[in-house]
Amino acid sequence: MKITFDIDCTPQEARAFLGLPDLTPLHDVYLERMKTYVTEGLNPADFEKLARTWMPGIADNLEQWRNSFWSTAMMPGGKPPG
Repeated sequence: MKITFDIDCTPQEARAFLGLPDLTPLHDVYLERMKTYVTEGLNPADFEKLARTWMPGIADNLEQWRNSFWSTAMMPGGKPPG
């Protein structure tokens, strides 16, 4: 036996029914900030903040990669040892 229910409601109604919080104000603030970034552009400090927030650890890995790259590039002949 198979029973199917079709519930016709908006996402907001479903969240309220399940007792989930209404994050609309937070979403609106986030959208406004993203619009500002798109219209005014990002400065390097903003980009670094976003990168650290969205991808923890990537900034440190990029720093290690950059240091490795430059240390290799500065060797005589530009070749890694070995």
